[in-house]
Amino acid sequence: MTDTTVAPNATAVARVPPRARGRDLAGRMSPAVIGLLAAALASIAAGVPSYWGDEAASVLSAQRSIPSLLGLLAHIDAVHGLYYLFLHGWIGLFGTGEFATRAPSAIAIGFAAAGTVVLAERLVGRRAGILAGLVFAVLPVVTRYGIEARSYAFVMAASVWILVLLLALVRRGERRLLPWAAFVFAFAAGIHLFVYLVLLWPVQLALVALLRPGRAIIMRWMAASGVALALASPFIALCLSQRQQIAFLAHRRYAEVDSVVAGQWFGGSLWLAVPAWALMLVAVFAGARDPARRRATAIIVAWAAVPTLALLAGNAWLTPMYNLRYPAFSAPAVAMLIALGLLGIPRMVPLPRASRWMPAVGLAALVAVAVPGFIAQRTAFAKDGGSDLRQLASTILANAAPGDGIVFDATTKPSRRPRLALDLYPSAFAGLDDVALRQSYAQRSRLWDRVAPVGDLTWLRARATGPTLSAAATAGPADSSTAAATSAPPRSAPEHIWVIELGRDTTELEQIGAMGYDVRRAIPVHRTTVYELVEE
Repeated sequence: MTDTTVAPNATAVARVPPRARGRDLAGRMSPAVIGLLAAALASIAAGVPSYWGDEAASVLSAQRSIPSLLGLLAHIDAVHGLYYLFLHGWIGLFGTGEFATRAPSAIAIGFAAAGTVVLAERLVGRRAGILAGLVFAVLPVVTRYGIEARSYAFVMAASVWILVLLLALVRRGERRLLPWAAFVFAFAAGIHLFVYLVLLWPVQLALVALLRPGRAIIMRWMAASGVALALASPFIALCLSQRQQIAFLAHRRYAEVDSVVAGQWFGGSLWLAVPAWALMLVAVFAGARDPARRRATAIIVAWAAVPTLALLAGNAWLTPMYNLRYPAFSAPAVAMLIALGLLGIPRMVPLPRASRWMPAVGLAALVAVAVPGFIAQRTAFAKDGGSDLRQLASTILANAAPGDGIVFDATTKPSRRPRLALDLYPSAFAGLDDVALRQSYAQRSRLWDRVAPVGDLTWLRARATGPTLSAAATAGPADSSTAAATSAPPRSAPEHIWVIELGRDTTELEQIGAMGYDVRRAIPVHRTTVYELVEE
């Protein structure tokens, strides 16, 4: 009996053509292959651009001791705390070089791409999954955050795999406790990774409502998502208490049409944004006409649109909260819609038989348009409009000598100040006298160093009026406490001082000049200029 039952199955397997078996194996391997491709693409030239202010916040926070880091997160940047804790361990193993700290983001992009393939395949089909994964890998928002030491690539990966898990639970009609507990953990952990991932809840609601799994599964999802939100609620409350740190968004023109349409996903390129939006509209219309894809298209549209719309509405009516970076976790949905648009063109427009190649041709055209932006993202001064912190450090290393003083432009916001170079590349500044430093960032529960205004450095001012004395001796009654804080014990003024100015500002240069120093030379870096001053 055993032989007669096994034989038909064996015959059926044997009758499957080898070519078909190969295609099936290739299809099963496609998430891993595309994930590796996306990670490799993202990692290209990851170490070339200089750090910028947000990455400085990541690296400097991660370099703290755990008690110091927890103290910081109690006051500011709790929204990035889980990522900082991860990066703390990572840099302990691999160091703080640009490529080392950005590599995890490239790896996360690989996981996000693989998840995009899996989710699109399960919602629509294998061809759509492969195409969506490839589109995702070349989106400017993806290639940008794949070389950034921030959490956004991780959030993309978390969001797509949370939805993959939920889709599996709903489709299976899962009733067991353990799989739903895994969903609770995944959703709660995702919110702790980035608090705006709470906006994935309405996307989950759309998925469950559109798939109509039955009352029992709906109740299980409601309970599981409710528990996840409850577990994350203390963290959400902490982040809300720190919302003042993004109050600057009220003064930025982010929540405008060009930012949402072109900047958010497509790097500001209209050459890419216009055809991409056209393809997404094709996907919506084609999905509306196809009953087999109608629900899947609606789920993907909800994921692409709801988080951005929610942030824009909150930004307009509640408090500043929209930034182009914050809805980045919807990038897989955007890739899926573009892929469905590429597949939908032959369905909507009568074309010759060769139209089966239209998706591949369209993908190649998108890649060609995205290439200039990809290259621009990987130049030395690509970040934050020309951040040159590493090049600044190299200039100081090549020209300054131990014992020289150094002063940094302090007229701009801390995350753009040139003094970040000193903390990010300390070996380049070894032996220099940081004359304005009052307290290092590592000794504070704040992100940045505390520095004295150059005008308060009375021990330097003494050079213009007489012999170098202690600050207390040269200060008047009104500023004696400040002088004592900036100069105890007494310090001798350096013969050389290097002044770093950002852009055209010369505030510190003029103040140091008034203290008895003359400019010997100016060394342009990129957006900063290094001035060498010597005593008169």
